[in-house]
Amino acid sequence: MKRWLTLLVAALALTACADQSQQSAPNTQLTVGAEQAERYLPQLADKNVALVVNQTSRAHDQHLVDYLLAQNIHVTKVLAPEHGFRGDAGAGETIDDAIDPSTGLPILSIYGKTKKPTAEMLADIDTIVFDIQDVGARFYTYISTMHYVMEAAAEQGIEMLVLDRPNPNGAFVDGPVLEKQFQSFVGMHEIPLLHGMTVGELAQMIKGEGWINEAPALDLTVVPVTNYRRDMAYDLPVAPSPNLPNAQAIQLYPSLCLFEPTAVSIGRGTDFPFQVLGHHQVALGDFQFSPRSMPNSAPNPKLEGESLQGRDLRNSQIQGFDLKPLLQAYQAFKAAGQADDFFTSPDFMDKLSGTDKLRKAIIAGESEAEIRASWQADLAQFKQQRQPYLLYPDND
Repeated sequence: MKRWLTLLVAALALTACADQSQQSAPNTQLTVGAEQAERYLPQLADKNVALVVNQTSRAHDQHLVDYLLAQNIHVTKVLAPEHGFRGDAGAGETIDDAIDPSTGLPILSIYGKTKKPTAEMLADIDTIVFDIQDVGARFYTYISTMHYVMEAAAEQGIEMLVLDRPNPNGAFVDGPVLEKQFQSFVGMHEIPLLHGMTVGELAQMIKGEGWINEAPALDLTVVPVTNYRRDMAYDLPVAPSPNLPNAQAIQLYPSLCLFEPTAVSIGRGTDFPFQVLGHHQVALGDFQFSPRSMPNSAPNPKLEGESLQGRDLRNSQIQGFDLKPLLQAYQAFKAAGQADDFFTSPDFMDKLSGTDKLRKAIIAGESEAEIRASWQADLAQFKQQRQPYLLYPDND
């Protein structure tokens, strides 16, 4: 009996220690800003709220619009970015004003003729909430939309609330830093092609660096992601746009997007966009595919109906910004006597690159090492410049 009691006491002690250990162990679950209601609902109470959202704006298995309405937040309108409120419009496709059939809310387009919300759009608004999943590349236009929304909020004395989400390419700071003369909607800020920041961090930088009119006047709040590191792998639960359907496409996007102003297809009009590359006259590999019209993602794809030969990158290990595919494709065109046909839109190439130096270096036959060396000083300066605005541990 005495031995049994001794064992029982020991077991109870071990259980108590285990319980105490579990209670004191930190919660390591990643939680996006939208799912931290206690940190932002009080700010929205009794306010007229406009939302800048799309299909990625989810909170607790609901669209953020539905979630906030269920919390009795007075959402009065939705401002729709590129690809639309539901994310079903193709790249560059004009977004029209509409009424959301589910909630009856007006949907006002801020992609197309109007990219910056007008005073009329925001006349009755107290707070604008921005909650959109980004992919970390300068030319992905959601951060340009955020820029214009922040500027409109600053000019009109409206609060701005950014609900942060991870950057799936957050481990990388790479590529040329945008030069001011190449500023456009696919590159508005003097940041690298891969900036390694979340939208919340970028919002703080846009305000802090005075990149918008009336920046000091902007009342900006960012709700950070809990337990997040920028080098953390993160698979997006919802595709951020029609042509980035999976983690591999998002990983390849920074490297393959620069093929857009070239003669080469990167798979728009296939089931694997941004995961292949090919051409019908210059063989870039032995993988064959044929683009077709796909109304919701690629209504008129490049080289539609042609039989293309190229590379299948669906299982590749390309990460960050890899110049090799672009350089190899240009050399293949040059070897075929078609170098002059490679860049079909030099101006757009320079806007995506943020400089004309990259295109000119490729034409001049500079090596990858030479090209990369050309932007290292700018990257080092940027990393210092962004430090005051970082919300998460840096992986430098």
